[in-house]
Amino acid sequence: MSSRAEEKSDVRKRVWKTLRTVARPDSRFHFDFASFITDFEGSDRATARLVELSSYKDSTVVFITPDNCLEELRLRALRDGKTVLMTTYGIRRGFWELDPAKIEESQYANAAMLDGMERLGRPLSLADILAKRWHIPFMVTGTGAVNTRGVRFGKGHGFFDIEWAILYTLGVVDQTTVAAAVVHDCQVLEEELRPEEFDTVCELVVTPTRVLRVPDVQKPACGVLWPLLQPDMLERIPPLQELKAMNEPAGIVTGQNVKGFQ
Repeated sequence: MSSRAEEKSDVRKRVWKTLRTVARPDSRFHFDFASFITDFEGSDRATARLVELSSYKDSTVVFITPDNCLEELRLRALRDGKTVLMTTYGIRRGFWELDPAKIEESQYANAAMLDGMERLGRPLSLADILAKRWHIPFMVTGTGAVNTRGVRFGKGHGFFDIEWAILYTLGVVDQTTVAAAVVHDCQVLEEELRPEEFDTVCELVVTPTRVLRVPDVQKPACGVLWPLLQPDMLERIPPLQELKAMNEPAGIVTGQNVKGFQ
């Protein structure tokens, strides 16, 4: 483990000790914060702050991660008439679209949950996403911790960074896309940590009590860094397999992805 990875690991463990006092248990993972991003006391207030942001209000399509603390936000987005793009847990079953026009309003709450979204949403291949010609202006994620510069300390799997890299390669997100992290106040840290080239830094950090705006954020413009993927990640994440297959026929060198494949 690199010194930076060790530093992140130490931070996570320290934050998780405090987070345990405000976290809501998950029926599958209980309080195993290395396995999931927990919901927390006050997440409804954080959601209320986020939906007042212009980045949210101006978006017709929003990417929202499948984190427990964002269930109410996914519901609110559907009620607000926004299309929600999300992934399944661990991206293992890929990307899914929740289109409020194609879901009965009485089923919005069910669709906002991880189990319900696979019954009521629509799975999207990367080719499907390309065909929609979306530009997604707003992405929202939960995380294990985040510092005041918007650098996230997640579970350690890098899923949000992979999601960003895939969508960036497709040309669906770009440097104008705003990224927001929704966390409890105890998860916001003062630690300085220089982001790595694949870290998707957040311009906005939203808690139950405040909105922190981070200036001069530079998000990754490198696509998927294939040599840096964790072992077996390519085998476990079908969208990575599809992206690799889309690259290879075009003669693109792995790791040097071309936006939009145009």
